Amino acid sequence: MKLVPCPLNGPRPMEEFVYGGEVRPAGDASSTDDAAWGRHVFNRLGIAATRREWWYHIPSGYWFVAVRNTASGEFLETFDAGRREP
Repeated sequence: MKLVPCPLNGPRPMEEFVYGGEVRPAGDASSTDDAAWGRHVFNRLGIAATRREWWYHIPSGYWFVAVRNTASGEFLETFDAGRREP
């Protein structure tokens, strides 16, 4: 069983979590055309790397940020979403 190191609840089974996507700067839909906004929302590089990602713990309703190696799936660090960059 794969465990996710939740910063609030400690190590918990992966089945308790939902992946929320890569942490990216928020775009401004009002200052761009529809095609550019669509690229921002839907296009990703998909390259294996170390990325900051949003994760959600379903039982507690807790969002947090994980630094994860997408090639191996290894969680390198997790921290509260309210905390500044690690």
